[in-house]
Amino acid sequence: MSEHINNVSRRKEALKEVIKRLHAGETVEDLKSEFGHAIQGATAGDIADAERALIGDGVSVGEIQRLCDLHVAVFRDSLDEEPSPESLPGHPVFTFRMENEVTMRLLEAMEDTLIDWQDGEEGALESLRNQAVNLAAIEKHYSRKENLLFPFLEKKNFEGPSQVMWGVDNEIRAQIKAFTQHINDDEPEVEEATTQFLELSQTIQEMIYKEEKILFPEALNRLTEGEWGQIRAQEEEIGYFNVTPRDSWKPSEEETPEAEELPMKTDADGLIFLSTGALTQEQINLMLTHLPVDVTFVDEHDRVRYFTQGREHIFDRSPAIIGREVTKCHPPQSVHKVQVILDDFRSGKRDVAEFWIQMGGQFIHIRYFALHNEQGEYKGCIEVSQNVTGIRALEGEKRLLDD
Repeated sequence: MSEHINNVSRRKEALKEVIKRLHAGETVEDLKSEFGHAIQGATAGDIADAERALIGDGVSVGEIQRLCDLHVAVFRDSLDEEPSPESLPGHPVFTFRMENEVTMRLLEAMEDTLIDWQDGEEGALESLRNQAVNLAAIEKHYSRKENLLFPFLEKKNFEGPSQVMWGVDNEIRAQIKAFTQHINDDEPEVEEATTQFLELSQTIQEMIYKEEKILFPEALNRLTEGEWGQIRAQEEEIGYFNVTPRDSWKPSEEETPEAEELPMKTDADGLIFLSTGALTQEQINLMLTHLPVDVTFVDEHDRVRYFTQGREHIFDRSPAIIGREVTKCHPPQSVHKVQVILDDFRSGKRDVAEFWIQMGGQFIHIRYFALHNEQGEYKGCIEVSQNVTGIRALEGEKRLLDD
């Protein structure tokens, strides 16, 4: 037993050394030659563990992300030997894989359309623009991965790799945006568009490979059927990328946990007493969900405890984020900014932080408010996001009710 443990430990250290030396500039070929014994048979979990250990040793997520394609290149032969995860229609992994197949077909079609544009075929550019709009909907795939799958995996000690993948997802989003903007110019250049598309296509295909060979096998290995059931129950809130899941797969009832009931201070009539009145749980929920804003509450321990589910969503949210550290609900590029806000709120340096962005043709106002009790103790904060596009366009006055 001790010999087996020692062998596993040596293997982990060897894999860490491989990745370290990749970052130091050594080539994939040289490392394959020197560490063939350790690389052979390496699993998705081995790679994820090595990346997580390096992050624990102080290597930044951004640095791991920068060379994550090379990590896969070193271990590709071993990963290719692993069978693709099998699942039933309706299972979240099956749906993710269906979307990947759709994505590959769309990328092939876009490449053909680019060739037609290069050849001067009439209507090719307009077709490419429509295809780019379709490709942008891949956001649904990435959002489900980040806001549903990652929170469950983080509870299973799969934190580092998910942060790295989220960073690459954001690169893809930026590439799609740049490509779409270019081909919608008045006189776009076909050569520049081709270069942008080929880089975008390669990044997406590399992400598909990482999902199929690393993320999904590890997720299937780590999550229970009940946890997959929770993910499935929340998927439709975010939506899908050009697929409609079938319902052949159902988690067994004994594996599906009941929703946790939170204790509340109420009287015999179910009233919850607040500082300026008393409301029922239903009334509070109706009031919050009908506000024209998205509200997220983060407690004093920086964990998400509540968010509204209004009619107009600005950012994707799912119940899977409840209890999650709020910094992990943001892409790696934003974590430092979020941490600064939390630290300033906790220290009392500031009570409010605000930002505004343009997203999908909408002007979004985002505000953060520190919450302190009567004793001045920090009790958390709320994020309030609102689409103010219509408000910014208002002029004059309106004093009468519409008919």
